[in-house]
Amino acid sequence: MSIVKEIQESLAVLSIPEKAEFFPRFFKTGKGEYGEGDLFLGVTVPDQRSVAKEYYSKISLKDLSILLSSKYHEHRLTALFMLISKFEKQKIKR
Repeated sequence: MSIVKEIQESLAVLSIPEKAEFFPRFFKTGKGEYGEGDLFLGVTVPDQRSVAKEYYSKISLKDLSILLSSKYHEHRLTALFMLISKFEKQKIKR
């Protein structure tokens, strides 16, 4: 199984149906609104940070680009958290 699929499955397991229903209203995803068309799994930010912490050192930038182009908000945000972690670790090594 690819690392991208592992991350997507990890996020799917953490999905909360009530949140998935609420987030589109909160993030204004209706026609003409700023988040128009965005899709949600219903994963909280702390859970997304936990997944990012677990996988950031294992994933390549190429695979991160796949998550960044996902139709799901949580995939993209988790990918951004992983990019931040990769950057911060590189700063320390210099």
